[in-house]
Amino acid sequence: MRILVAEDETFLADLVAEGLREQAMAVDVVYDGADALERLAVNDYDVLVLDRDLPKVHGDDVCRQLSQMGGRVRILMLTASAAVHERVTGLNLGADDYLAKPFVFDELVARIHALARRAGPPLPPVLERGGLTLDTARRQASRDGRYLSLSRKEYAVLEVLMRAQGAVVSTEDLLERAWDEHTDPFTTVVKVTMSKLRAKLGDPPVIVTVPGSGYRL
Repeated sequence: MRILVAEDETFLADLVAEGLREQAMAVDVVYDGADALERLAVNDYDVLVLDRDLPKVHGDDVCRQLSQMGGRVRILMLTASAAVHERVTGLNLGADDYLAKPFVFDELVARIHALARRAGPPLPPVLERGGLTLDTARRQASRDGRYLSLSRKEYAVLEVLMRAQGAVVSTEDLLERAWDEHTDPFTTVVKVTMSKLRAKLGDPPVIVTVPGSGYRL
């Protein structure tokens, strides 16, 4: 899944981003509201982790603009205040969820997963296809009962393919969903990751290359 973290405390923002990347998420980071709106205009995110007290454009205004524009991105608003009236205000602005600082990282991850499930067509937390089982809550994969030891990117690619439910996924879509914006679009990273993933999945092959289009599971 693709996440945007908008937080002006750079240490916290970078720490959260790194933790989410460990969960096989593609994460971009901005430190003010103006940059957040700019990224949201050009990238397709599943979840926005939004600090309320942002410089340049306040987090409330970011939330309000996104709500007016519509779209699929879900908003998880962060704030230093846990007061009920503050939570009510944030939710009324259009936020989908609200988390007060300081927070437990595992709860943040769980809330992001819950919001991401609402951002797209409803799918079960355990995905199954062609003998493959993907437990998105535990971030575990298996084939015919055999546990698969996957890297973060291998897992992310497999999840994108399984969520596509048999549809073809282009290289561009894989870069969009499994990598962040700093990835060179002309890189061979998708081919390399796909080759390693196929080797770990074993025979018979389950990932099909569709010439000129992409990959299908």
